[in-house]
Amino acid sequence: MAKHRSQPKSKARQSLARRKPAPRPAPQAQATQPITTPRVITPPAPSQPLPIQRRSTYFEAVAIYERGLTALQRHDFPTAAELFESVLRLYPEERELLERVRLYLNVCKRRVKPREDAPQTLEERLYAATLAFNGGRYDEAILHLRLVRDEDPDNDHALYMLAVAHAQRAEHAEAIAHLERAIALNPENRSLARRDPDLEVLRGDDAFRAALESAPVAPMDRGVRRPLRPKLAR
Repeated sequence: MAKHRSQPKSKARQSLARRKPAPRPAPQAQATQPITTPRVITPPAPSQPLPIQRRSTYFEAVAIYERGLTALQRHDFPTAAELFESVLRLYPEERELLERVRLYLNVCKRRVKPREDAPQTLEERLYAATLAFNGGRYDEAILHLRLVRDEDPDNDHALYMLAVAHAQRAEHAEAIAHLERAIALNPENRSLARRDPDLEVLRGDDAFRAALESAPVAPMDRGVRRPLRPKLAR
């Protein structure tokens, strides 16, 4: 029996190396779709709002309204209420402004609403003003004193106290106006004012010096309160 000779391993490797792999078919080019650029839509430019047409009376109403706010910030509620009421009465067509005016007017009315224990007579109001002044509550003192002045315009006592209260609030014009009236009604208030330490803030005012033109008097002891506003025991 004939024996089959196996080829050496080296020759087998050479025969495998001579075999080349069959070439792969070239990939077919895929059809590409054209890329479309999205169209940008520009929004229309916003239209400019038309300017608001204001009546000339609007600015007049605003001016009075702002004066009322200033009085309200000073806690001068009667004056503020009077100004707000004038806006309601004189400019009823300014509806946009009137809503705010009514709001602040209600605040003023609540603050000046008389209470059951409120002083009723001139003497009670002067006493209440004295208490408020000695406690440093000048706004409250002025409210009481104005009621006295309205009921008794020639009450030099109340006018002098109004001058001092306004001086403590650095309201020089109001203080000097009340002081001049108090001196005209009672010349003794001139010498009292010359020695009053509560009027010290007015010393540099020419109108104050003019109101006090008279013979010099001895200075008042700053530790003594005049009888007009007695210092209360605490």
